[in-house]
Amino acid sequence: MLEKLFKFQNRLKKNQNIEYKRYLYNEINFDDKMIAIFGARGIGKTTLLFQYLKELEDKKIKALYISMDYPFLSGVDLIDLVEEFVEDGGEYLLLDEIHRYKDFSAYLKTIYDLFSIKVIFTGSSATSILNSKSDLSRRVTLYSLNGFSFREYLEIKNKTTLNSYSFENLITNHLEIANGITNDNRDILNDFNNYLKIGYYPFYFDKQTSYYQNLLNTINLTIDLDLTSLGLIEQKYTYKLKKLLEVVCESKPFEVNYTKIATTAEISRAKLYDYIEFLNDGQMLLLVNEHTKGIKKINKPAKIYLNNTNLLFAYCESNEIGTIRETFFANQVSLKYKLNIAKEGDFLVESKYTLEIGGKNKTFKQIKDIDNSFVVSDDIEVGFGNKIPLWIFGFLY
Repeated sequence: MLEKLFKFQNRLKKNQNIEYKRYLYNEINFDDKMIAIFGARGIGKTTLLFQYLKELEDKKIKALYISMDYPFLSGVDLIDLVEEFVEDGGEYLLLDEIHRYKDFSAYLKTIYDLFSIKVIFTGSSATSILNSKSDLSRRVTLYSLNGFSFREYLEIKNKTTLNSYSFENLITNHLEIANGITNDNRDILNDFNNYLKIGYYPFYFDKQTSYYQNLLNTINLTIDLDLTSLGLIEQKYTYKLKKLLEVVCESKPFEVNYTKIATTAEISRAKLYDYIEFLNDGQMLLLVNEHTKGIKKINKPAKIYLNNTNLLFAYCESNEIGTIRETFFANQVSLKYKLNIAKEGDFLVESKYTLEIGGKNKTFKQIKDIDNSFVVSDDIEVGFGNKIPLWIFGFLY
C-alpha cells in the first residue's frame, strides 16, 4: 500500500503549482505535533500541503501525502497504514480532505497518542474537530485559510511582491500606504473591481473561462459531499442549504428577517440557525454579530452575508453595490480582527473603531460625533484625513 501511495504522491507533485506561498504558510508552526488547516474547497489547502512536502523532502525528511478520498483507501485501516509508514521511517503524514474518512477524529486521536509521527491534515469544516467526542481539539492546532486577499490577487496577477499591514497601521497611515501602492499599480481601481468579481479563489488563474461554473460546482460539492460526510446534514436535505444561499442573495444584509428566510427556504426556525452555522463554517456565509457588553448574549447574527464578493456575482442574479462593499470589508477584516455591527455607522472593529462604508461621496454625517470613526469610500484611489479607500482593506493579510 505504501508503494502505491508514494506513486500517487509523485504523480500529483508534477501537477502542482507550488511557487506562490499564501499568507498562512509563514504563520503555521510546523513543529506542532498535529496541525489542522480548514477552509473552503478551492482555497489552496492542497497546494499548501505540497509546498510543505517539498520543504520536507529538501531536508531529506520522509513524508507522505494522502488524499483521503482515494477510492482504494475504502476499507483500509488508517492506524495500520500509519504503523507501516512509521516502521518504514516516516516522520510526517499529510492527510488531505480528512473529513472523507469515517470517524476520522477518533483515528487522529489514536495516531496522536500512539505514534511520534507529526500529522498535518486539511478539511472543509472545523465543526467536527471542535465538537468531537474524542476530544481531539486539545491535541490539534487549528488554522483557517481564507481566499485570496486583494494583495495576494495583485501579487499573482502582476508577479510582484506587496506588503500586508495591521489594521491600526493601515487606518493611521493609509495616505502613505495608498500612495506607495498606487505608484506601482496605476490601475488599482480597475484591478479592485476585477478582484471583487473573480479574484478570491486561487483556481481562477487556472480556469478563467469557466470560473463561475467551477465556483458553483465547488459550492455544490461542499454541500453534497463535505457537509454530508461530516454528518451535519442528510443528503435528502442538501437542497435546503442551496435554497438558503439563494434566499440570502435576495435579502439585504441590514434587513435580516429570520421568519421570512425560514419560510422562503422551506426550513424550520430551529433548523435555520444550524444550517446558517454550517454554511458559515464551510466559508459560504459570513456572520457578523451586534456589539454587546457584559454577559448579554446573542443567539443569532445581526447580519448575514455571502462569504465573499465572488460568491455574490456567481450566485445572485443581481447585486446592490452597498452589499458588495460591505461583503468585501467584512470578509477581509474579520479574518484577523473582531468585527461587529455598530449601533452608529456600519461596522465596529476591535470594539474601538467605527467605520461607515460607502461611495466616494460618502460623508461623515452619521458618525461625526464618534471617536475613532472613519469613512471607508469606494471608487477613490487615495484618501485623506479619516476618509480611507475601500480597496486598501485588502492588504490586511
